[in-house]
Amino acid sequence: MSLTKRFAAGFSFTSLCCACLTLAAFAVDCSAQQAVKTETKAGQQGEAEKIKVLIVDGQNNHAHWPKTTIMMKQYLEESGKFTVDVARTATIWKGKLAQEFPLGDGKEYKNLPKPKADPNFKPDFASYDVVLSNFGYNAAPWPEETKANFEKYMAEGGGLVVVHAADNSWGDWKEFNLMIGLGGWGGRNESSGPYVYLNDDGEEIRDKSKGNGGSHGPQHLFQVVARNTEHPIMKGLPTSWLHAQDELYDKLRGPAENMTILATSYSDPKYKGTGRHEPMIMVLDYKKGRIFHTPMGHADYSMECVGYRTVLLRGTEWAATGQVTLTEVPENFPTDKAESKTAFELKTKAAK
Repeated sequence: MSLTKRFAAGFSFTSLCCACLTLAAFAVDCSAQQAVKTETKAGQQGEAEKIKVLIVDGQNNHAHWPKTTIMMKQYLEESGKFTVDVARTATIWKGKLAQEFPLGDGKEYKNLPKPKADPNFKPDFASYDVVLSNFGYNAAPWPEETKANFEKYMAEGGGLVVVHAADNSWGDWKEFNLMIGLGGWGGRNESSGPYVYLNDDGEEIRDKSKGNGGSHGPQHLFQVVARNTEHPIMKGLPTSWLHAQDELYDKLRGPAENMTILATSYSDPKYKGTGRHEPMIMVLDYKKGRIFHTPMGHADYSMECVGYRTVLLRGTEWAATGQVTLTEVPENFPTDKAESKTAFELKTKAAK
């Protein structure tokens, strides 16, 4: 073979090898890009499938509220089941801790010596599956438009979670009181509805006699006793467990319509209590909406209770969907004789 032919043959073979290598590299690159696209799409679908929670806050007589909002947000998100946003009034009250536990949303909040209504507080409730209220006693009224939008949201099937002093808010808002079932303080009395509790035989008593709504003695540990072990929120949990230091609300009053008491706590007279079994975990229906209500959660140390955290997650999922898939009971769940707490560790200085 001539030198020219040998060169041509070698060149053709080399070109073919290069072409093959180029095609192989292209195929690998395409596969990698497709994998990234698939992973990104799956991630987007995963986020879309999560339950969307809106925490509303800004004014609460319990000064821990900026921290407890962040705690609940982090607890919910860490479960992998929820995405959480926070809507806060521009005028905040008792919000000193908001500097230590900021939202990081770029907005300015004015901490005032007294509650003041925010005329521009207009959350887009319809964009969320469930709303969690961390407002409290003496919170200023929402704008009428916001109240109407929230009533519509709930009537059409929205979810609501009420923790601790959120049931102190707005004693004169009729529809809100129908949603929460029972509340305290805020001008509540016999005209607000009966005082509801369970007697020693487990019978529900609706006391219509005169009296103010809402009371509590000094903070202490107390047992939470299941009264409905088959409800999805309670299923699989111990029939009684010791809750961490908290305020035990008693003498709560309200319409109490379409309400089921899932658990109670004994208000012991030695802590200036009523000597009765007070509602501690409740669920309600408001038109097409669902409500999970617990008077527990006074402060950060109360929310560190593993039992509280567990029922908060379950109750929020139930309020949003009517079901509970977060059925695993933590190994360190409290017993009837021993409390169980996990110290809160802030993962980020700013919440979205």
